[in-house]
Amino acid sequence: MKFKRSERLIDMTHYMLDRPHQLVPLTFFSERYGSAKSSISEDLTIIKETFEGRGVGTVQTVPGAAGGVKYIPKVNTEEAKAIVSELCEHMESSDRLLPGGYLFMTDLLGNPQLMKKVGKMLASAFAEKEIDVIMTVATKGIPIANAIASFLNVPVVIVRRDSRVTEGSTVSINYVSGSSKRIQSMVLSKRSLKEGSKVLVVDDFMKAGGTVNGMKNLLEEFSATLSGIGVLVESDTLDERLVDDYVSILKLSEVNERDKQISLTEGNYFQSGVTFLP
Repeated sequence: MKFKRSERLIDMTHYMLDRPHQLVPLTFFSERYGSAKSSISEDLTIIKETFEGRGVGTVQTVPGAAGGVKYIPKVNTEEAKAIVSELCEHMESSDRLLPGGYLFMTDLLGNPQLMKKVGKMLASAFAEKEIDVIMTVATKGIPIANAIASFLNVPVVIVRRDSRVTEGSTVSINYVSGSSKRIQSMVLSKRSLKEGSKVLVVDDFMKAGGTVNGMKNLLEEFSATLSGIGVLVESDTLDERLVDDYVSILKLSEVNERDKQISLTEGNYFQSGVTFLP
């Protein structure tokens, strides 16, 4: 069956959007549409320009006999700023304030469209990193981790506070929670993470960073490598933090429990070396 150019463009776009970060050989598209590689290359140039112009991402060309093209989800500065502004507007509502300076975020974490935006932002921040898997702690980090995973095209592993029969054999460690200094445990199934994996650690809210630091320590038990740390909200109320190399979207800069006032600002996202679309 011979495809018209418009049909090819639509089908190629759909195919790559469904498979971010997956290398697709030009021969695959050539055989799929019964078209010359030169025609496929011209189509990909159109898609790349459209993706970049619309803030969708970019199409990366990998040269050589084993090469091809990859769709890399990316945000531009304008889109990232708009997402930060939207998140701040949602989170600065006074009825979100919980004892201890925490924010109620369950409804936001359950909003698929909002999590899609957060996932794209953090996936864009780590687009150039080698990542095999995303790790988070149950339960609130799961929606964020899944959203990022959909753009990086990698699986998610979930660390739990206690072991479950359905997890099989597990590895357990003790860690010190950041601000309270309490000893807690975290558990991960041995089947969840392959030795030597490159891991992106994700958390929804970070105060002193005890939970994130615990996940870093857990990686050592699997001989895994830390590729990066992504956080939705970090607290700015502590002088000492257990981790210092991370990317955050928002910063909880001020909490007035008496007056029920919440103030959030940009996190370190725009100072973390993220490469934006032109």
